[in-house]
Amino acid sequence: MITTKRMDALDYLLSLPRFADQGHAAYRPGLERMEALLAAMGMPHRTYPCVHIAGTNGKGSTASLLAAIARAAGYRVGLHTSPHLWHVGERMRIDGIPAPTAWLEKAVARCRPLFEQVQPSFFEATVALSFLYFAEQQVDLAVVEVGLGGRLDATNVVQPRLAVITSIGLDHTDILGETIEAIAREKAGIIKPGVPVLTGATQPEALAVIRETAARQQAPLHYLWEEVHLEQVEPEVACMRLTVRTPVRRYEDLEVGLLGRHQATNALLAIRAAELVLPEVLDDPRPIRQGLREVRQLSGLRGRFDVLQTRPLVVADVAHNPDGLAAVLATIDALHPPGTGRRYAIWSALRDKDAPTMAGQLVRAGFSVYVAALESPRAWSAVELVAMVQQAGGQVPGVGTVASGWQLLQKRLQADDVLLITGSHQVVAALPPVLWQSASVAGVGWCG
Repeated sequence: MITTKRMDALDYLLSLPRFADQGHAAYRPGLERMEALLAAMGMPHRTYPCVHIAGTNGKGSTASLLAAIARAAGYRVGLHTSPHLWHVGERMRIDGIPAPTAWLEKAVARCRPLFEQVQPSFFEATVALSFLYFAEQQVDLAVVEVGLGGRLDATNVVQPRLAVITSIGLDHTDILGETIEAIAREKAGIIKPGVPVLTGATQPEALAVIRETAARQQAPLHYLWEEVHLEQVEPEVACMRLTVRTPVRRYEDLEVGLLGRHQATNALLAIRAAELVLPEVLDDPRPIRQGLREVRQLSGLRGRFDVLQTRPLVVADVAHNPDGLAAVLATIDALHPPGTGRRYAIWSALRDKDAPTMAGQLVRAGFSVYVAALESPRAWSAVELVAMVQQAGGQVPGVGTVASGWQLLQKRLQADDVLLITGSHQVVAALPPVLWQSASVAGVGWCG
């Protein structure tokens, strides 16, 4: 039996097989365990409408943007995303607020006999708990981000009002397949019979798979780049401004509380998704304006081009693959052109990521790279990462923890310099809390 001590329940939850720590050993594809868990819980995921979002990059940001718009429209919104930065409760947010530790402890204690019977992974258990939490709190809408892939992902038990596939890229190739077409097939596995699907995928081979799957499922397909037109993008340090035309209206001078051309695409996906599932925004654009502008506050999103300081420019981003890192570097170039001050990075990567390519990207962008050693058994070793940076022709000013990297580099930073902290959620989560607190108090990186 579980005891009443504060951390016992969460310790048990964290002891379940975790992909973040164990990789393939913890990956359990298939929906049988989820179906068993949810049936025993009373099918909580069937008590509210939801939007299901998959994609290689952008799905977390798109989910957060849509959740923020829905909240601005007056909805009580559940948002399931993964992984978390600091606490498990971040995976299950309502109106931007993580699930309370007290609720999690009681829920895990209540569900532990079921977990011991079904033997779910950590991810499966947290998805089921998210659905249970949303049902108990009577949300009006849930926005659910896929964990890995789509077809066999634990979240794929939902019957959504809309499926969204943000982008397709080469990530988790050892699990999802080594081609864009193969990965697109896995992502397209979230398309359900008769349920509309929205996608921003651009590769012809990916789009062909999505179109074919939608046709087979008789699911109406909305292709973002046929229905939505981005007329203007203006990046600023605090936010981004867009002018957008959709089938509903023309939105002029929208403020988006996330930076980068890639976030412009995510904002377009969220706008069009909102138009497809939220009747309120068809008559009133104000929820879209407020949701995009206040996305961090309304959804609780962190770790996506968080500007922690402006002079020097200090940015934290969880980019963990070459496509994601390329988007971050392009955003830095737009805000802080090459040749304006020095560039430093605190970086690490997990072993299932293309770290050599990422090291080369950082070096070519002019960054000296402090290599952070992560405790995860899935991480590349510091020795390996240093070799990658040096092989790409880069400088390594130090090796150690994320915190020690910050202590070293902050002493070197001058007003025109840049420091980027990136490579994984684990890197960003290891930053000293004072950085986040100062950013929140100052409102750095937020529109308005």
